[in-house]
Amino acid sequence: MRQGRKIMIVGNGDIAEQHGAAIDAADFVVRFNDCRSYGPGGTKTDAVAVCNTGRPGFAMSRGADWKTNPAVVEAAEIWCTRDSARFAAMRGELAVRHPELDDFCDDYSGDFAAFAAATGKRLYSVPAETHVGLDAALATIGAAPYVVPSSGLLVIADVLAHVAQPDDSVTIAGFGHQGWEWHPFAAEKRLVDGWAKEHRLMRLSRYFESCPEI
Repeated sequence: MRQGRKIMIVGNGDIAEQHGAAIDAADFVVRFNDCRSYGPGGTKTDAVAVCNTGRPGFAMSRGADWKTNPAVVEAAEIWCTRDSARFAAMRGELAVRHPELDDFCDDYSGDFAAFAAATGKRLYSVPAETHVGLDAALATIGAAPYVVPSSGLLVIADVLAHVAQPDDSVTIAGFGHQGWEWHPFAAEKRLVDGWAKEHRLMRLSRYFESCPEI
């Protein structure tokens, strides 16, 4: 019988020092972008999920620092969180609504694909259907106007929908649900809290609260 994996999704928010060992004990660990969680939040890294468009995508894919980041070096997989075709289709609308985001849809997926190929890493792209589904879910719970869901939410939703098997457990850490003004963080928190209540995932901090002897 297959034993379920412990999947850990680690954001770049604050992580308590004692949580690092629990993160490293997981079977599969996903970190984000420049992996600021690396160190205080453990070091095990199986996949690095990147914002593959706009200024973050440019800085990571074209710069040497990201490519030599120890978490990126260790990772066996690179995940592009933004679907190229969907973001290309958004360009015209954003030019009207947010002209200041003129480079937001610039796509660097090809650069990340080349990097993955050169370093023997698997490349995975979060499908457009995950983004579409999140937009629908966020509308249902009354999200304030926003541009796109955060990369963190896209990965959490995609892991729940397409990566985790029924006997896997999904735990998240380092998610403060705050940051760029045009991500719907308040609604994202409500959505994630709902998934936690449905026992589809767990916040690592809640695990430690339920196991005070750890």
